Amino acid sequence: MSGIFLVVDDEKSLRLTFESFLKNAGYQAISAASYDEAMALLDNHQDCDVIFSDIMLGGRTGIDLLRELRSRGLNTPVVMVTGYPQMDSAVEAIRLGAFDYLTKPVTKDLLLRTAEKALQFKRLRDENEEFQAYIEGIFRSVDDAIITVDSDGVVVAFNDAAEVLCNLTAEQIGQPAKAVPACALPALQTLMHSTLRDRQRCNVKRLKVSFRNNQTCVVNATSTPLILASGKFSGAILVLRDETRLSNLERTLKSRQQMSCMVGKSAVMQDVFSLIEDLVDVPSTVLVNGESGTGKELVAEALHFMGERRDGPMVKVNCAALTDTLLESELFGHVRGAFTGAIQSREGRFQKANGGTILLDEIGDISLGMQTRLLRVLQEKQIERVGDSTPIDIDVRVVAATNQDLLAKIRRGEFREDLYYRLKVITVELPPLRDRREDIPLFVEHFRLQLNQELNRSVDQISPEVMDLFMEYRWPGNVRELKHVLEHAMIRCRGALVDVGHLPQELRRGSVSLLTRSGSEEDAIRDALRRVGGNRSRAAKLMGIDRKTLYRKLDKYSIVVGDVVDY
Repeated sequence: MSGIFLVVDDEKSLRLTFESFLKNAGYQAISAASYDEAMALLDNHQDCDVIFSDIMLGGRTGIDLLRELRSRGLNTPVVMVTGYPQMDSAVEAIRLGAFDYLTKPVTKDLLLRTAEKALQFKRLRDENEEFQAYIEGIFRSVDDAIITVDSDGVVVAFNDAAEVLCNLTAEQIGQPAKAVPACALPALQTLMHSTLRDRQRCNVKRLKVSFRNNQTCVVNATSTPLILASGKFSGAILVLRDETRLSNLERTLKSRQQMSCMVGKSAVMQDVFSLIEDLVDVPSTVLVNGESGTGKELVAEALHFMGERRDGPMVKVNCAALTDTLLESELFGHVRGAFTGAIQSREGRFQKANGGTILLDEIGDISLGMQTRLLRVLQEKQIERVGDSTPIDIDVRVVAATNQDLLAKIRRGEFREDLYYRLKVITVELPPLRDRREDIPLFVEHFRLQLNQELNRSVDQISPEVMDLFMEYRWPGNVRELKHVLEHAMIRCRGALVDVGHLPQELRRGSVSLLTRSGSEEDAIRDALRRVGGNRSRAAKLMGIDRKTLYRKLDKYSIVVGDVVDY
């Protein structure tokens, strides 16, 4: 084996002899006559695989040299050579990690045998350190939490992700896993015990655990046996993937309990949910169409937080709220002095969204000039800041949203056709609330619970008359309007029941016309009575009129309740 040896001795004849033996055996050899000379060679980055050093080096010693090497973190094998062996120096040399301790005179055979063993030791250690660094690099870079235990269930190591997710500390290495809070959870103990006992891979999905300050997390846990190349069983590797964010979003979609209002059991919304699931992990641009208040922004959030970009930024821009100049600076950024008031450079929204998702809301309101710039960004995946021509690469998932008919704007020459087709690689159509009335009770119940907490109310019921009115109303403002109406009613309500009298005046005024099929007041009254089973008080509330007023109208139109409702 080739190698570079450093011989350190204040006797010139011994240095020359060692150098000669080593060079004749095919090795490279350099020498130093003192401690200072040896350190100078090492300081000048002279590569050295093995060092032979005399213990006595004038004013300094080989022990000093060995101690300095170890203090610098250098693990070069050092062979100590002495003509006056002493127990103290031998013990100190071994304690400091000397590879061997030779007594003069040193024969050629002994020198070369020791050189070969030291060099082999160095190569094996270097390979081990390189492999260890490779493994640790992978270990640290993985986003999933990884914890390794030996065959006795003692914690051997964990990565940065495990430290964060499980609140682990360095002091817990070397402790039994069952004594470490994060690993002592019964489900994880069972998982690791099964692997240590059966030497088989085990896993459990969507496990609820408490790690971070007793907050509940949802993880996928996998325990895999650790088997060395020799076939020896060495322990287990526990991998935890944090699925909390995805689980919360899925629970939102499935149980309809999210503040985002993206709820619905209607077939049309189930189709929307299914489409979102198909789109989460593809990079394609998405165009979200829908009336104001239908939840277009929530679609963008679902696409982001359910997908592989969920750990990146989610950036939202309301394109209609900014002038052309401000929008250009807001989207792409600017450099200092680019325009009046640009006193310092600023990063744009596209740069802030790098690695994540950007929502371009009200995309139909941007000018043709901005449309041209945006088209170039989507095509080239590069931006240029205002006042600078240097292109900046970006990696951003683009979601655009609009409540306008973009095809009509294209026909009027107000929107670029090429940009339209660039944006609508995939289109998500959000239906208005009037087209999914079966979802209204879900929204009402969700907002009731939410507003009780926000407004410090204790409303437990929404009257049947209010629900009937909600089911008939066309909701031009969609889900947003429904929430605002219910908020108004709960602010007015001081008891436990929201009634028609608590609704906004315009909604109560419209109640008669909403219930009327033919347009006549008499038909409205008959319709209201049929809906409430003949209960005149409830019919009056449903119509938004006083009970005495209803009685007068019953007399006016000679309406007999029994004739309207068949008891």
